[in-house]
Amino acid sequence: MGTTEPIRDPAELTKFREYYHTEHPQPRNYALIMLGLHSALRISDLLHLRWQDVYDFELKKSRDHLQVIEQKTQKHNSIALCPDVKKSLVALFKERHPEPEHFVFSKTTDYTTPLCRSQAYRIVRTAAEKTIHEEHVSCHSLRKTFGYHAWKQGVQPALLMDIFNHSSYEVTKRYLGITQDERDGIFLGVKL
Repeated sequence: MGTTEPIRDPAELTKFREYYHTEHPQPRNYALIMLGLHSALRISDLLHLRWQDVYDFELKKSRDHLQVIEQKTQKHNSIALCPDVKKSLVALFKERHPEPEHFVFSKTTDYTTPLCRSQAYRIVRTAAEKTIHEEHVSCHSLRKTFGYHAWKQGVQPALLMDIFNHSSYEVTKRYLGITQDERDGIFLGVKL
């Protein structure tokens, strides 16, 4: 079994991300991948989100920010929800008509029970196998993909360290596979 990797290629990322939206429409699975890619949350935190965390039932609209106490670190995290994530959640909301305490990513037969980690893994693996044929993609790849593309788009390393709660930039670089990418760039870019 190999190491979980981020999805580096933008075209492959698009195919992967859109699998449950266009090719095999399933609003729950699509929202799981969208929120996973755009929030950098661990799968354990995603699976325990309730509708009241992402939807304001009084105002009848998606929340602008997700407030989470991360299970692993017990740290508070405030995450802005981008328009694409909000759209995916609204589509799921319209399909389910949930109560505030229902889990966002629940079983289809019981909204009061969250998906298990193994089912979330199967959802992610199926999208990866059907679209990009990548064997090193798992639930954790969603988190790593966010960080990798944020880094490639110029996000400061200190901000990524803070988002991931890492102790050093070296840890963040190893986590995202940045070290090898930087080395490859040097070898491929030096003209002699």
